[in-house]
Amino acid sequence: MLIGIPALLGPDLLYTLRAMGHGDEIAIVDGNYPSLAHAKRLVRVDGANLCDTLRAILTVMPLDHVVQPAFRSSENNDPTRRAKVHDEIEAVFAEMTPDIQVEAIDGDHLYSRVKEAHTVVATMEPALYANVILRKGIIWP
Repeated sequence: MLIGIPALLGPDLLYTLRAMGHGDEIAIVDGNYPSLAHAKRLVRVDGANLCDTLRAILTVMPLDHVVQPAFRSSENNDPTRRAKVHDEIEAVFAEMTPDIQVEAIDGDHLYSRVKEAHTVVATMEPALYANVILRKGIIWP
């Protein structure tokens, strides 16, 4: 256990977050997502849901402020549609990073970004279309 670090962030995930550089993206995906097939690197957080995992990561990872840093999937892969889980995801952003707007993207765009992501974090989130991509920012000296 560490002081000030959410317990949900285990050694593999902390290592990954620290190893990522500015502009690298991390995908946090639901339990139905084909994470192993799409991941360059895979970190599992079995037993955790998406929003708790997102909240823990946002506790320690700066987001980009130059390029759009946050994306989420959409219901039936249609950016004009949303499910309850999307409201929950956006509530986490409003709490943790109120200056960041989350962009809804279609399924093809989501899948291609996840495949290019530095790491895929697989949660056990049961909700469908509960996937988020974060772009790492910098910490100013």
